[in-house]
Amino acid sequence: MELLKPEIKDALKNPMVKRILPRYVKVVNDKSPANFQIAKRIVFNLEDKLTEKHLWQEHEKLMKKFYETKQVMDKKKLKIDDLEIPRFSLIDLKILLTKEIMKSCELCEHKCNVNRLEGELGFCKVGNGCKISSEFIHTGEEIFYCPSHTIFFWSCNMNCIFCQNFTISNRLEPGIPVTPEFLARCIEQRRKEGCRNCNLVGGEVTMSLLWILESLKHCKVSTPILWNSNVFMSEKTMKILDGIIDVYLTDFKYGPGECSKHLTKVKNYWDVITRNHLLASNQTEMTIRHLILPNHVDCCSKPVLDWIVENIRKKCIVNLMGQYRPEFKAREHIDINRSINWQETREVVDYARKLKINYIT
Repeated sequence: MELLKPEIKDALKNPMVKRILPRYVKVVNDKSPANFQIAKRIVFNLEDKLTEKHLWQEHEKLMKKFYETKQVMDKKKLKIDDLEIPRFSLIDLKILLTKEIMKSCELCEHKCNVNRLEGELGFCKVGNGCKISSEFIHTGEEIFYCPSHTIFFWSCNMNCIFCQNFTISNRLEPGIPVTPEFLARCIEQRRKEGCRNCNLVGGEVTMSLLWILESLKHCKVSTPILWNSNVFMSEKTMKILDGIIDVYLTDFKYGPGECSKHLTKVKNYWDVITRNHLLASNQTEMTIRHLILPNHVDCCSKPVLDWIVENIRKKCIVNLMGQYRPEFKAREHIDINRSINWQETREVVDYARKLKINYIT
């Protein structure tokens, strides 16, 4: 893309980006294959009457093969084109497991246990069809992710009361039904147009995992896959994503107290989010977004940054986001009914600097 600003063009040369996101940079530049393209070449011997237990056992075995193959490829001892795409692959196994999970859905931590394959609706109301709000080339993300092919998936499983995308998250807009084949063609076209990645966002992406996997099965290009998520998902979903996602682009908003219960519709936020960030950090590269909220510096921002520095400081870039403004139902709540002020932003940035976190603003 010829009209990109110089800072976007040069973003991948930034020393911090090269240190924290080295494989992402290689995949963007076609120096290494995207994870999902490797997964598509790991042979799965499909047999009749495999139980869910047996499927998970086979998944564990094939994930070992995935990482062995990835390591050889990253050492330039094997090329992606040297491997044929089998009739059934690791992605097909992940699709089967996702369908098993959706029969009594526990893709996210609400664990509604409804049969979504039969159209039953849980908390998210997504059911058995894939809907998006839009897909386009985004130049407003972190500069090292721009230009980003951003696909906004419909609905959400957290419903923060100040959501800036509340028409998507709260299903106030109808959504556009799409097929995996359509999404695959979109991903291919946007990559050809110069996008650095495919950025899966919402709303929330977790509930659309099945169709995302099916889209990637059909996708012929290699592009980094960004899982742009609130990560309020189950451990089973985390296992499915392993070997598919190239970068976790996560939200980590709330501290360990009662704020998440007050500002969202979820329980046990802190336990789930910290667990999943640990799991994600051991799978692949990561950028964490922390939205600074008014009156929530001590209860949320500082505990979040403390946890990051104690657990995954060297494994992630933290984006300290100071653009909060009261949206949706925020003006009904006195603690968040205003924009943040410069003193709050300064306090959080100074705290991150003191902790020596890899951060951007």
